[in-house]
Amino acid sequence: MNDAPHAEASSFAHLAGDPGSPVLLHVPHSSRVVPPEVRAGIVLGDAELDRELDYITDAHTEEIAAVAAVSADVAPWRFVNRLSRLVVDPERFPDEREEMLAVGMGAVYTRTTHRGELRPDGFDPVPLVGRYFTPYAEAMTRAVDERLAAVGRAVIVDVHSYPTAPLPYELHGDGRRPPVCLGTDAFHTPPALLAAARRAFAGFGGVGTDSPFAGTYVPLAHYGKDPRVTALMVEIRRDLYMTEPGGPAGPGVRALGCALAALVDALS
Repeated sequence: MNDAPHAEASSFAHLAGDPGSPVLLHVPHSSRVVPPEVRAGIVLGDAELDRELDYITDAHTEEIAAVAAVSADVAPWRFVNRLSRLVVDPERFPDEREEMLAVGMGAVYTRTTHRGELRPDGFDPVPLVGRYFTPYAEAMTRAVDERLAAVGRAVIVDVHSYPTAPLPYELHGDGRRPPVCLGTDAFHTPPALLAAARRAFAGFGGVGTDSPFAGTYVPLAHYGKDPRVTALMVEIRRDLYMTEPGGPAGPGVRALGCALAALVDALS
């Protein structure tokens, strides 16, 4: 596989896979990087910010996707966020439709995972949306368009993780927390895609659907409009592969990466 960036900016990387692969592994929440100019607008002290990053980061998910990329028979493409979701969360809506605004976690977070203050009242999110959110969304849209042009379809597999115990910000934290949760969309997740993921992750002690997190990511340009774009969110419970919160990775990273590779090959 050619692992050189296909297209790259300081805030994200689009990594090349096999030209004939329809699969795009999306890794939006793996980074802890907060640029100094963004850090200046966050009210937490350094130790508090480090602790918040422990909780909010989907640690080591980029590594899981990288294992999948080198283990799959047909290498997937990857789109990786190089900045923390505390800069912007590329999977939120930048408007009032996003329910996570209720807990201060829209496109630009104003509250922490424990519902404390992250940014001050009256903080203007517009500059961050313009500088980081919009270019990311546009680049992800292009990445999907390229797969459509190349092979006639695109399969987005969103790679996430979640803590073993619910955090106060979770709107549906009282739901089941299986080892692997598959987030689905009524339009973009066909039964065959869901079944392939269930088979790929069957060896990890249980696979659930849409609990504690539901839905999946599709660029707005395609969402609800283009059936050639299919999508699935893979949420991995963190005790399978790391020490919580924010600790080192364990051998589960490779095992999960190989399972993800099996899913990639089933889709390719």
